[in-house]
Formats: sequence, structure tokens, C-alpha cells
Amino acid sequence: MTIREFKMPDVGEGLTEAEILKWYVQPGDTVTDGQVVCEVETAKAAVELPIPFDGTVHELVFPEGTTVDVGQVIISVNVGGDAPAAAPAPAAPAPVAAPAPEAEAEEPQGRQPVLVGYGVAATSTRRRARKAPAGSAAAPAAVVPEQLNGHGSATAAAKPLAKPPVRKLAKDLGVDLAAVVPTGPDGIITREDVHRAAAPVAEPAPAVAAPAPAPVQAPAAVAVTAPVAAGDARETRVPIKGVRKATAAAMVGSAFTAPHVTEFVTFDITRTMKLVEELKADKDLAGLRINPLLLIAKAVLVAVRRNPEINAAWDEAAQEIVLKHYVNLGIAAATPRGLIVPNIKDAHAQTLPELSRSLSELVATAREGKTTPAAMQGGTFTITNVGVFGVDTGTPILNPGESAILAVGAIKLQPWVHKGKVKPRQVTTLALSFDHRLVDGELGSKFLADVAAVLEQPKRLMTWA
Repeated sequence: MTIREFKMPDVGEGLTEAEILKWYVQPGDTVTDGQVVCEVETAKAAVELPIPFDGTVHELVFPEGTTVDVGQVIISVNVGGDAPAAAPAPAAPAPVAAPAPEAEAEEPQGRQPVLVGYGVAATSTRRRARKAPAGSAAAPAAVVPEQLNGHGSATAAAKPLAKPPVRKLAKDLGVDLAAVVPTGPDGIITREDVHRAAAPVAEPAPAVAAPAPAPVQAPAAVAVTAPVAAGDARETRVPIKGVRKATAAAMVGSAFTAPHVTEFVTFDITRTMKLVEELKADKDLAGLRINPLLLIAKAVLVAVRRNPEINAAWDEAAQEIVLKHYVNLGIAAATPRGLIVPNIKDAHAQTLPELSRSLSELVATAREGKTTPAAMQGGTFTITNVGVFGVDTGTPILNPGESAILAVGAIKLQPWVHKGKVKPRQVTTLALSFDHRLVDGELGSKFLADVAAVLEQPKRLMTWA
């Protein structure tokens, strides 16, 4: 049989690893060129990986939930000859017979596997086998897992086998690699091994006649991504990775790079809320999702048209302010994988029905975890709706590369002076954070006041448009 290996593709944009979320195939399954075999999560988003050749799945090298470096083999496929014998399970791969590295089939030059939404790497990632110590016996023709996966060190090597990222993790956690029990192919120490070694271990119960009480189990509803110590452990450590890790880095960079200023305005939004109900009953808009966020987004677009300098970016390298003559409107979305900000391309050119469809599609895709990297790039202005959580207001942090972000608070019935009398009215608070290098107090105040004015008197959607 001829075994072909599929490696974690080069994801580009400085990303060097991805987590395997779900396998769609199992050993023994038939696959065809272009068939999606797994879903992985990068620091940008969850994407699906198609395999670039036909054959029968021979081995899934890593189980679901494993973080894999770019260039590592994740699946092997029998592309010709007899079908393989009982294939090993992902969690415990067994040695298999395969051609020596010199005879390994090369990837086709005209096509390289890539993640959906990313470009193709100029060169393939292939690790060279380490040289054997002087005097050691020559390697046999049948390779063992360390050769199949690109790790050419022998099992009996004195130094623990671990990749640089795993060694750094062990150093950060104060774990001695020599004391770690490896579970990776041919004795390779994995991230999970290091976390397991770093987790607190419950003290063994003393030998007594009476049976020891059963350990307290974690509630079934609590999902964790790190090993949980049995017994009365008071802490659980969850690795920071994927979208959450990228978001954290971006927010820290934004907070300590752009000088943030936040302004607030509280106003009567009753007329806009009435307009929402009227539009819901409009037969011309039947089937569309009409809600306050739709009209708030439209108000923002009107205010951007009246104050175009708010829609800009700071180019540190060129020392220039880049004015954007288009609006890619970002909508912050909380997902199980963390905060993401997909954006509606050229939102300024969309009609109200078009904007409604775009918002609905954006929200649905984010909830399913299918937002593509392209959908999160190129944003120019962001809206974050904290009101859905019952929060009145906040001081949002700028999305990197943008000059302003608008937080929408909860809309509540409150006593308000209306036409000289105190009446119950729908009231909300908007908070605008902006980069003071780009936006001065006057511009920020005018923009925020315009958004509030449109929502206070929604007829301005026509008179100011």
C-alpha cells in the first residue's frame, strides 16, 4: 500500500497552530480530493480542511481537542494497494509500515492544501530527521511513528522529546520534562502531558479498614478544556488559545497603543421603538428581521456621512491618517469561542432591507461558529450591543485598526420630561470610545450627538440622508 500524509496547512497571517475541533472521517472511510475531513480553530476562526487526494483513511494522528503546529501530519491516507489492517485509534497511534522518508510521495506541485480563506504557502513545511548518534545501528526500512510524523529522534534518547512550544510551556508552568509521562507518538511530550503534570494531584487516602469516600465529581454541565484534578481541588486551569487568545492580544495592544476617550449620551428613544413596531407590520418588509439594532446601525451610517473623519485609521509606519470613504460596519458578537467582530462590507451603500439581511446573516453565522477570517478583516467602525445583557453602558475598547466604537446600552422604560411633563419613556445610553490621535473632542461629540439625534427623531433618517 502507498501512504500519503496530510499536514496541518500553512494558515498564513502569522498563525502557527490550530486546534482540531472535529473529525468528519474515521479510519477505513473513503475520501476524495476536496472532501472536508475535519474542522479546526485558528486564532481567527473555525474553518474546514479539505484533503487534496483520494484514498482510504489509514490513521487520524491526533484526537479532537488537540492543538497542532503547522507542518505536523494530522491524517494519513492509503492512496493505493491493499487496504491497511486494523487502523489505530487517534488517541493511541500504533507503529505502521510506510515507505522510508527518502521514498515518501511528494505533494503535487500544482496544488498545496490550505485552510479555507487563507493563501497558499510558497514552500511546504517538512522537518528533517535528526541524525543518529555515532556508532548507532542504521534505521530499518519499516519506519516507526516518529519518522511518519517528522520526528526523527529515537525512543531511547536520554533527552525528553518535546517541541519548542511545549518546552516553553513546561518552563512557564515550572514542569520538569524529565518527569512527564509522554503520550504522543513514540514518546513525544504533548501540551496535554505538560498540563496534566502541572495540575494539582490529590493526596492518596491513608490505608484504613473503612473504604475511602468517593471523590467529588465536577458537575456534568461544566465544560472545561484542561485536566481537572479529582477530589477537593479548588482551581481549574483552562488553556488560553484560539479566538480568545487572539482577542486578548488584540485588546491589550489596542488599549496600550491608542489613547482612548469615552463620551456618553442618554436620550429618549421612544420614537425609534415605535418605528420598529411599524416596520415590523410593513408588508414590504415581511420576512426581514426588524429590531432596534437595525435602526441604530442606520443612524450610525447617517452620522458617519455627516462626520466622515470619524471613519479613519492610524498608520503608525507611514505616520499618516487614512480616511476611509466606505464603511465596513463591525458588529461585536459573543460566541462560545470568545468575542469576534465580523463586519458588513460596504454597509454605507445598503438600503434598510439589505442591511437587515446582512445583519441577520452575520448573527446567524457567528452563532454557528462559521464566521470566516475574511468576514472579520477590514472593519472601519464597530457597534457593540451590551444592552442585550441588561447593561446600561460601558467603556468599550477599540477594535484594532479602527478609530471609534459605539456601545449601545439597555433600552428601559424610565420617567422622562417630555413636552414639559414627566412621563414614562423608552430611554437608553450610548457610549462612544475613540482614538484621540485621530478624533478630537469636538468631532467625537458631534458624531455621538448626531447618532442620538437620529434615534430621538428617526425622521432624520430621511432628512439627513
